[in-house]
Amino acid sequence: MSPLRWTSKGVRQLAAALVEQGHKVSHQVVSELLQEAGYSLQSNAKRLEGSQHPDRDAQFVYLNEQVKSFIAQHQPVISVDAKKKELVGQFKNAGREWQPKGQPEAANVYDFVDKTQGKAIPYGVYDVERNQGWVSVGHDHDTASFAVETVSRWWSSMGAQLYPDAQGLLICADGGGSNGYRVRLWKVELQRLATMTGLKVTVCHLPPGTSKWNKIEHRMFSHISMNWRGRPLVSHEVVVQLISATKTSCGLRVHSELDEGLYPTKTKVTDEQMKALNIKLHEFHGEWNYTISPQPDVQ
Repeated sequence: MSPLRWTSKGVRQLAAALVEQGHKVSHQVVSELLQEAGYSLQSNAKRLEGSQHPDRDAQFVYLNEQVKSFIAQHQPVISVDAKKKELVGQFKNAGREWQPKGQPEAANVYDFVDKTQGKAIPYGVYDVERNQGWVSVGHDHDTASFAVETVSRWWSSMGAQLYPDAQGLLICADGGGSNGYRVRLWKVELQRLATMTGLKVTVCHLPPGTSKWNKIEHRMFSHISMNWRGRPLVSHEVVVQLISATKTSCGLRVHSELDEGLYPTKTKVTDEQMKALNIKLHEFHGEWNYTISPQPDVQ
């Protein structure tokens, strides 16, 4: 076990180590030698996705076919996900913003949660065809109930008007999190949504380890992050306003509202509730692809 493997060596430390071994060399020469040998200063690169499911590509193909089919029939297709939770208060926010010279926005030195403000929990709905988004900003917990409530609010306020003749809804979601394919409450809440709206709700999950390919990430969330860069998120209202102000030259528009509801964790879902679901698993990976229809005996 070489000690060098467990230490961090800069050019000055390397030069000092070489001098101790009898080599007269400066840190500048060490730097030049490293560059000649093909070395450069680099940060870590996020490339390792973990184990890859053998049907990963096939699931992407299937999901894409479902999206094209729904759009061709003028049925809504949405991508959903929870954005990173944000500290609310006078905390440093990544990025830079124009300010008078020498007058940067002041932020707290330590990122301790402000118990009076808590965190902002943005959950988004992105309309793939119309390039429009909806974000509910919660303050309680990111649960399946919160996720489906956001979809419900989007439908009531935007979706129903944009798709008055819709009979179905396609949701593209990650495989984990509050909208994960293993989450029982997610399916129970979707059953409630389907029955309430009269829509057949089809869900296609992205295969494990591929959440970064969810369209909402790079078509909406990335622009929200750029829009509030360098600005402390001092209140939930400010978070809502900054999200609502997000727009792009390609036509993206986002509506945001505060969700003050309470969404407790560890909600139990019984086997009876699961058996009562009006759900049809697709032939191809039914755990990832399924359709939940309205309950026939509920008006």
